[in-house]
Amino acid sequence: TFDTTEFASILGISKDQIKDGFVQIRKTKGYSPYKPSVFLKQIPAKTYAVLEEKLYKFPGFEVHPRTIRTYPHKIAGHLLGYIGEVDEDIISKNPYYQLGDYIGINGLEKSYEKELRGKKGISIYMVDVHNRIKGSYEKGLYDTAAVVGNNIVCTIDAKIQEYGERLMANKVGSIVAIEPQTGEVLAMVSSPSYDPELLVGRERTTNYRMLQKDSLKPIFNRALMALYPPGSTFKVVNGLVGLQEGVVFPGTRYGCAGGYPYGRGVGCHNHPSPLSFTQAIQMSCNTYFCYVFRSIIDRSLYHSVEEGLSEWKRQVESFGFGNKLGIDLPNELRGSVPSVKYYDRYYRKGGWNSLTIVSLSIGQGELGTTPLQMANLASIIANRGYYYSPHVVKEIKGSNGIDPIYTQKHITTIEPDWFNYVVDGMEMAVNVAGGTGTIAALPKIKVCGKTGTAQNPHGADHSVFIAFAPKDNPQIAIAVYVENAGFGGTWAAPIASLMIEK
Repeated sequence: TFDTTEFASILGISKDQIKDGFVQIRKTKGYSPYKPSVFLKQIPAKTYAVLEEKLYKFPGFEVHPRTIRTYPHKIAGHLLGYIGEVDEDIISKNPYYQLGDYIGINGLEKSYEKELRGKKGISIYMVDVHNRIKGSYEKGLYDTAAVVGNNIVCTIDAKIQEYGERLMANKVGSIVAIEPQTGEVLAMVSSPSYDPELLVGRERTTNYRMLQKDSLKPIFNRALMALYPPGSTFKVVNGLVGLQEGVVFPGTRYGCAGGYPYGRGVGCHNHPSPLSFTQAIQMSCNTYFCYVFRSIIDRSLYHSVEEGLSEWKRQVESFGFGNKLGIDLPNELRGSVPSVKYYDRYYRKGGWNSLTIVSLSIGQGELGTTPLQMANLASIIANRGYYYSPHVVKEIKGSNGIDPIYTQKHITTIEPDWFNYVVDGMEMAVNVAGGTGTIAALPKIKVCGKTGTAQNPHGADHSVFIAFAPKDNPQIAIAVYVENAGFGGTWAAPIASLMIEK
């Protein structure tokens, strides 16, 4: 006799599930009454402890242990990713895997699947017609030993990561922090987040569906996949291109009477006037950078507005915008930097000019950037003109090192000396009265930052802040986005300051 009621009680399932399980096993392709079949996967340790004592009552059943992921810190779910069982589609593309195997589905688990999985071992046995083992085939001549996967050392600072997730609690947005001198990612926060252990074990599928249905999209990695306008933080890029092109100089002054006087509805807040280049960054003057942007696009060196925009686009893309930075994580988006073809298609050829697209001067319009790209911008300014591709793995144990693409220096089109003026403006924005980011100032650390308010057509504006610190020999570059939170100096700047202090 088989006590179905007791068996169901031990496993925590219904009697109908047991009956259905037997039916499904018999329907499975390749089923044999002499070969074992999987009845139930990933039973909890407590359940196994009870079952082990009573397994003698249920002949024909045996338990096979396997390892699963555990997480001592309930952080960085988006970055770590998760594993799942392979399906027939994966097996058809990669015959290494067999039904029942697990594979990295997202995050580091996916990017470093080959390093983490190791190599399967093979033991070939001789069996009789009842599938009973009679010995090793050819005395084990063709057996191979399993190879343990490599340990991976992450660049993430767990304390900073955990702190960032606490700061973003009950908010929607992202924090990305990078060590400028190496490109190592110190923290990557996407909020709301989730406990990585939700996607482990028997409840993974149920929990995943629950997370998918959540309207706040907790499994969506905003750090790599959310596209936002950069807002006023982008003024530093336009300023650098203007300095490189020779259409503006550190001493160039423009007056501002509350907005750009030539239409397109670009207003500005109250501040002293006229302003120099560094003061315009300090006080985030919209009018100043409208003049700078139009001077770039309409520069007399170019024969047309199309040629001017193409040159502007080339220099902007040298900062990594409009392209994937190549981080060692899946699903990174490239963002968008508008082209001549885009405007020709939207306005019809010849139907637009520098005034039509002047919103690009203040980081609005058709620009789309990810928080990772904005943190990389802060890193470029900290380095005075270059960056290393951001990456989240510092070391792969037992290998010759990380991929060499993460040690290659990427140099922008801007001469290094021009960055000093932007750095001075960002220092003033945080540390001098009248600056838009003074809330981010720290008593013993010279923070350089730039606020941004990214317009959002679907609701309240997004709060944006980029920064690096200290001013000399920077150790951290950071970008913070808080959705629907208003001015950059209100929410994003203090969060970045706390992260830098930590």
